[in-house]
Amino acid sequence: MPPIQQPVSVRALLLLPPAPSPPTYAALKAAYSAPLLTVLQQLARSPERAHGRAILEIALPCPHLYGRLDAPRGPLYAATESLVAGLYKLICIIAAQNAIDTEDAEGVDARIILVAYPRNGRLDQPASDSTPEHELQGPAVDLNTLAQSPRSWDHIFSVQCEEGEGLLKHFLALSGVARNVQRVRGGIVTVESTPPSESQVSPVNHLSVAVGGTFDHMHIGHKLLLTMFAFALGRRHSHDDQAPSVLTVGITGDELLKNKKYAEFLESWHDRQRGVHDFLMSVIYFGQPDDNRIGVEELNEPGPNGHAVHVSYPFGLLIKYVEIWDPFGPTITDVAITALVLSLETRGGGKAVNSKRLEKGWRELEVFEVSVLDASEEERVDETFQSKLSSTEIRRNRSERSQSQK
Repeated sequence: MPPIQQPVSVRALLLLPPAPSPPTYAALKAAYSAPLLTVLQQLARSPERAHGRAILEIALPCPHLYGRLDAPRGPLYAATESLVAGLYKLICIIAAQNAIDTEDAEGVDARIILVAYPRNGRLDQPASDSTPEHELQGPAVDLNTLAQSPRSWDHIFSVQCEEGEGLLKHFLALSGVARNVQRVRGGIVTVESTPPSESQVSPVNHLSVAVGGTFDHMHIGHKLLLTMFAFALGRRHSHDDQAPSVLTVGITGDELLKNKKYAEFLESWHDRQRGVHDFLMSVIYFGQPDDNRIGVEELNEPGPNGHAVHVSYPFGLLIKYVEIWDPFGPTITDVAITALVLSLETRGGGKAVNSKRLEKGWRELEVFEVSVLDASEEERVDETFQSKLSSTEIRRNRSERSQSQK
């Protein structure tokens, strides 16, 4: 059966023009600050939102991914991570500077979707009338998959510029249905030619990738980590065997969190698992959400990593949400895992995992790192920025609100 999704009061799509190159924070700010501010403020103030959340899906066109969605992700990872980290940082800074709630259940929930789209706007590859099931795998999809997805948006925003109009024209033509589109003011997209980097090592098409964390009160830092975790997973090819691709998410067990600050406001393991899945499903799966071929199974087996929730998708993807009781989780019990995605500040954990695997005679994992977001380029940002990236601060704010209501 399909997994239960959390209720959403408003769902919107923002179509950005192709990303600047190189994607420095200054370039991303110049290109995207104006449309992001307009849309975030409009959704935050929307009377339709009432007391529910608004989901804003942000389509980010990535020229470096065009025609390469079936390629191994290693050579594409650094450029993609730079874009996703920079854009999420910009969203967080705009929200902090303008008192826009992005971290509560009633706030604006921004999510980045990567779209393989050419810089010149010419779709040379013919779009088919139907989307093969393996192309439903995100978080990077082609424009045809996004346009023909069964997602229903209450609002669609497009950026007023030549590139934005070209993207919108393709999107509307591919979707084949009438859309109510609101155009918003754009910025300046800068493009400098940069030579492509050539990898000297034959890259691995990873089909089993792991990530771990507490994932308490989903925030933008979690979204960055989970998006790049999903991106590191390659696509299965027609000649691959029938074993599914696997995303393994280790989620810390409740017992290990009792000494956390403001522990009374910690989410339970099941709530955290549902929060991770709600986000991950939105960026990883572009098919029918009520497809009866989507399977959900909860496992309670003895031994380490025995408690898990498995969600399987019809295009050959299995997501394992595993309750972990130590820093290693399935990375040292599942030999099939080949890659690990982690935050830069937990680099030491990746080294420890690979040391354990070498002791067992297993291959080391390829480690992909995710940036730690900071606002060093901005002068007018206070502690509100970091509070949007810290589960502890979110719990503290909830504790203070609870005290004030007594």
